[in-house]
Amino acid sequence: MEIIIEEINRSHKLIGRHKFANKHITIGRGYRNDIIVSDPHICAEHLSVDFDGENWVITDKNSINGSFLGDTKKLAHGHIIRSGDIITLGQSQIRFVFPDHPVPASTTLSPFESLINLARHPLALFISIGLFALVVAWTIFLNNPKEMSFTQLLVPAISMTLMFLLWPALVSLISHLTKHDARVLTQLGVSFIIYNISWVLDFIETVVSFNASSSFVLMPVLTLLPVSLAFCLFWLNCYIGFHMTAKRRAIVAASLTILLFGGSYLIQLSKQPDFTIKPKFNNVLMTPNFVLAPSSDVDSFIQKSNKLFEKADSKIDDE
Repeated sequence: MEIIIEEINRSHKLIGRHKFANKHITIGRGYRNDIIVSDPHICAEHLSVDFDGENWVITDKNSINGSFLGDTKKLAHGHIIRSGDIITLGQSQIRFVFPDHPVPASTTLSPFESLINLARHPLALFISIGLFALVVAWTIFLNNPKEMSFTQLLVPAISMTLMFLLWPALVSLISHLTKHDARVLTQLGVSFIIYNISWVLDFIETVVSFNASSSFVLMPVLTLLPVSLAFCLFWLNCYIGFHMTAKRRAIVAASLTILLFGGSYLIQLSKQPDFTIKPKFNNVLMTPNFVLAPSSDVDSFIQKSNKLFEKADSKIDDE
């Protein structure tokens, strides 16, 4: 009778799966074993699994730290294996599965997953990164009072793009080190799409601020948009690179968002003086093309102003 043995590390991640048809299987740290587990708390010859004609039986070979059923303290020696049983060895675990063990039904690819896979397409990735670099170069050009050449814009734009590239690369590296699928291109594509959306939202917030007062009702909503976008970025990073529950994914994304914006707020608060004689004002200058409300020409404005003054003078004369 065949048996499948799965290796599980201390983080409860599957790191190996082996299928055997022989009736005697040895497990331990020694190189003569059928399954070699590199855990210093496991003996060179820790245990064996034998098929007696009807059942698979565990035999502990007088190991120092013992073999236990699951997370309990019940000894595994002499235990008759059932499909799905987990045995703890040192700080590692092994799981026994028979070939007829039921598996969950396969799930179809959702449109959301298909959309995420589209972000890893080389053309989509090239467009996203290229658009980000162009926006960075344009922003540097607008904020610099001196005229800059193409080369002077190219170097900081590439540097900024590479700096923002570090985050998805770091997430992919952590995913690979934790025995998950790194999906580097997907992480890059999704991250730069979120970066570009943040540019659009920042532009919308600037236009609204230019056309509205500080007490505008939508200003708090516009302020929360970057926070929501950062949460979406971290949530997608976890969804792509790690196998975790929806609740844990949301907790991790929320924690990273709080750490990012909370840390930035504390840094700004520490640099802000208790009192300053300099007034705080909005220094955003934009062309009249960005004015959303209809404007009047100079002659109409003068006529309306004269009528307003005439009305005020008449009220004064009446009194």
